[in-house]
Amino acid sequence: MTGGGGAKSARSDFHYDLPRRLIAERPPARRDGGRLLDLTGDSPVARRMTDFPSLLRPGDVLAVNNSRVIPARLRGRKATGGQVEILAERILDENLLLAQARPSRNLRAGTAVMISPPGRGEGGEDGEGGENGGGRGEFVLRAGRRRGALWEFSSAAPMAEVLRRAGETPLPPYIRRRAEALDASRYQTIFARHDGSSAAPTAGLHFSAALRRAAEARGAEIAELTLHVGLGTFAPVRGDWDAHRMHSERYAIPAAAARTVRRAKRAGRRLMAVGTTTLRALETSALRHGGEVRAERGETDLFIRPGFAFRTADLLLTNFHLPDSTLLALACAFGGRERVLAGYRFAVENEFRFFSYGDATLLSRG
Repeated sequence: MTGGGGAKSARSDFHYDLPRRLIAERPPARRDGGRLLDLTGDSPVARRMTDFPSLLRPGDVLAVNNSRVIPARLRGRKATGGQVEILAERILDENLLLAQARPSRNLRAGTAVMISPPGRGEGGEDGEGGENGGGRGEFVLRAGRRRGALWEFSSAAPMAEVLRRAGETPLPPYIRRRAEALDASRYQTIFARHDGSSAAPTAGLHFSAALRRAAEARGAEIAELTLHVGLGTFAPVRGDWDAHRMHSERYAIPAAAARTVRRAKRAGRRLMAVGTTTLRALETSALRHGGEVRAERGETDLFIRPGFAFRTADLLLTNFHLPDSTLLALACAFGGRERVLAGYRFAVENEFRFFSYGDATLLSRG
């Protein structure tokens, strides 16, 4: 299901210039304290997220992603002293992890990596002792089979315990600081309930409990689904854009959410996807079921770019996306390339904050 567009695309089609100073390093003081770029009309309008409920109509359905970010970043060292950072993609079974390792050039199958909980340094003495298969409360992960850019790592301790005790909040690579205590809650949406994401579904970060109540008071319904965001969300497009293969991500659409979406569409009410992850899950299901969203679990590698025929959402609430990225291509496919890129230029000129902890955009289907 990788094909998602019609016309040929190039990376330059989705490029814009962004000053480094506009990349948000920290969240706003309040969850709903950011700005909102409204691109639903003929020209960009600068609003606040607190204006969001006033843009809703009674009967609107907001589809949100309730995936929870796991403490996916592990830091450790090999017996040689070389430091290794491991970014968890998914737990395959109790003692097996699929993950990205950096640097990976000198990693070999069988290599032991000592993982220390935060605050314990970069690893202790190598060894097999201790209840965790390590020493002094540490964990030993052993590199196994490589799957493309990802490695399998095994552990004597349950992987969920390894991540819980030794993992850090996996801030994106463009945030140039280490995770802090605040990030454990703020890099998590108020909808989060199902563990599995290696990056936040960031559109949902703008919702506070008060903003949700205000949206519901306007007559909007909330439909929750799950898509576990993988590390591939940050993967650059290399070479031929139209030959790019999207990473695969797990999703689940409950029966209640599917019914809510179908009722809204049949009644001509608006459906808003809160986030590109939500939109990909909805469109994947619609592609598989003749245009209707159905309850199901599966994986999606859907690559949405200009030329894609949308079947579900009428509106998309999303953050700003990296230049030359597949997510920006998705936003351009939904809202219209010229309108979206003009909006991004407006945002730069008006010093909006960009990316995960940055401001939001609201798009209508172009």
